[in-house]
Amino acid sequence: MEGEPKSRKTWRPRSGRLRIGIAIATANRPEIVRKTVGLISLQRRMADAILICSPGEEDVAGLRDAHPGVVHLIGPRGLPHQRNRLVEAADNLDVLVFLDDDFIMDGNYLAEIEAVFRDCPDVILTTGRVVADGIIGPGLSLEEALKELSAPAAPPDARLAEVYNGYGCNMAIRLQTVRANALRFDEELPLYAWLEDVDFSRCMAPFGRIVRVEHARGVHLGVKSGRQRGVRLGYSQIANPCYLIAKGTCSWRKGFFHICRNLAANLYGTLRGERAVDRPGRLLGNLKAMADLLTQRLAPSRALRL
Repeated sequence: MEGEPKSRKTWRPRSGRLRIGIAIATANRPEIVRKTVGLISLQRRMADAILICSPGEEDVAGLRDAHPGVVHLIGPRGLPHQRNRLVEAADNLDVLVFLDDDFIMDGNYLAEIEAVFRDCPDVILTTGRVVADGIIGPGLSLEEALKELSAPAAPPDARLAEVYNGYGCNMAIRLQTVRANALRFDEELPLYAWLEDVDFSRCMAPFGRIVRVEHARGVHLGVKSGRQRGVRLGYSQIANPCYLIAKGTCSWRKGFFHICRNLAANLYGTLRGERAVDRPGRLLGNLKAMADLLTQRLAPSRALRL
């Protein structure tokens, strides 16, 4: 049909079984990534490849000895740079599942993702259902995550739910859509790249459906070690939404909501002396970004100067 996105016209399943890879960008957390990779072997549907990208060898110390089948790539520091490197290396795969190095999948996660991409050719990006997220507090232990995933789960109302964007800690993409439309993660977003998942999701949105797979469950530990300084993240919490609004990959309502929510959380956390998260540092970064906005100097890359 004329005008139909290329990805919908040309998609053909190679067989009933898709080739699915797991892609993890990591830095400064070798022990965490080793444990996460180890748990991938518990999947009912095994991954066809596991790709890890880090800035240096020291970021994955001991990984090759523990898991010799893993492919390790070296890429520039920064989540978009590393994820682009992972996509480039996945040329023989159909689906690539991006996981944070501290995301723990339920044993059926990959089987559920494969079923959706196989049965729904119009789905081009999925995200799972995060049943617990340590990023919003002090973080969760591996034992807490496994206990959460072993608990009986109430059946969801539907298999799929339409969503605005995938959640970057667990986000799967149909690679043919990415290749056919030359899509990339935006490397103007530095370091942790706040909202890179929103940006990439909305770049994919014209070519198909973005859904949450309700039976693909997981837990995000929210490990605090190895993360960027609070002041830098606070700057990105303002600069990145403004950049994406101007770029057209984030609605002004959603961007404004993110800005207000983070400002409020950082102010409240600073006043109450929250210890699990560097709220004073993030608030300082927020204020620096607001000052740059007023003086028309605001840019995501300026977070690197803090």
